[in-house]
Amino acid sequence: MTQAHLFKPQPETILDNETGRIVLVQQALSPESAGRVFDQLRHEVNWQQDQLRIAGRCIPIPRLQSWYGDAGALYGYSGLSLKSNGWTPTLLELRALVEHWSCVAFNSVLLNLYRDGQDSVGWHSDDEPELGRQPVIASLSLGASRYFSMRRKRSGEGRIKIQLDSGSLLVMSGALQHCWQHQVAKTSVDVGERINLTFRWVRPD
Repeated sequence: MTQAHLFKPQPETILDNETGRIVLVQQALSPESAGRVFDQLRHEVNWQQDQLRIAGRCIPIPRLQSWYGDAGALYGYSGLSLKSNGWTPTLLELRALVEHWSCVAFNSVLLNLYRDGQDSVGWHSDDEPELGRQPVIASLSLGASRYFSMRRKRSGEGRIKIQLDSGSLLVMSGALQHCWQHQVAKTSVDVGERINLTFRWVRPD
């Protein structure tokens, strides 16, 4: 799955200043490998649709998700505690690939399945305390292309919009999660399924 490419992808630095760093690696996985891994994850992962309690109502999250990681790598957000699953062989191979490109070790991964253009994730930052002060988040995309949007927290200005294609890897680090928010918005464009894996280091419980 992680065999060498006929060409070596060149990382592209999109942002690098006091507000954070973003590096994009196009085709960190070749198109053939990305398609094969997508099919494996689509059927192997324990997908579920969690719910958030907002104003006393339970609202289904507009996507499917699943949490995998080392024992003790617990994670939650917006009052939701995610049940951990152990690593699969496919996820271990992907972790090795992502660690190679990011030069960072990870002990967990959050997977999201966007079933169509109406599945989305709203504006947020990955700044939970268990991720540490300046977390490194490595985001691997498989399947349909979607736009990843960013905005400055204080002003809402300085927006960045990145098209994440299948096999691409986006590495976010530095103060990014404290200074920026990101989202994958709904789209009226007819798009297929997309799987996104965000690898993280969570302080063990």
